[in-house]
Amino acid sequence: MLSVDNNGLVYNEEGAGENDHDEYPQLPTESLEGTEVWTYTMRRSMQEVIPGLYLGPYSSASRAKLETLLERGITHIVCVRQDIEAHFIRPNFPDRFQYLVLDIADTVTENIIQHFQKVKTFIDDALDSGGRVLVHGNAGISRSAALVLAYVMETYGLTQRKAYEIVQQRRFCIIPNEGFMAQLREYEPIYQAQKTLRHGQQSSARQRSKRTIHQIDSERTDERPDAMDN
Repeated sequence: MLSVDNNGLVYNEEGAGENDHDEYPQLPTESLEGTEVWTYTMRRSMQEVIPGLYLGPYSSASRAKLETLLERGITHIVCVRQDIEAHFIRPNFPDRFQYLVLDIADTVTENIIQHFQKVKTFIDDALDSGGRVLVHGNAGISRSAALVLAYVMETYGLTQRKAYEIVQQRRFCIIPNEGFMAQLREYEPIYQAQKTLRHGQQSSARQRSKRTIHQIDSERTDERPDAMDN
């Protein structure tokens, strides 16, 4: 059953599946192989979660890390910060990379779900054009992690729990706050329902196109006897 939540998002009350639809791409397992043993110092650098998508702290996008960003092929950066952090968390290379800057506070009451679709579009556009994306906040463990979790969930048709397992394998230190985790769970039926609606609209459009073609063929057939009589 489809419903609408307080954010105006459509959701399916029956809940999300676990990558059980053929239309979802397979999770690239090669990106999960050969994972390094996690050490504390790794939290200061970025990790590749899926091919082309990196998650890390602000320090991984600092001025001192330009060479590393270029070596990894980063072309797009999602910079997550609260307005009071803008003086020290900011785009450092606007002439080198394409940025998406989001104003998000790391609090349990912050509405982060409203940003999921915007971030997914930004990442998809980057990956489709052959680019690579870094998503960072301050520490790279809560806000930015929640955005990456939502992207992995929706892209591969996963539950919040499964997406968390996958992302944590790559960046062990992630720990979105309780409010973000609750919104990620809420997002499961939302993205499923939105996908169902899109497919239904596409199917209806195809059916209308077919009916139009059939109607044209029928009209042409009806006209032929009259032409022969003349």
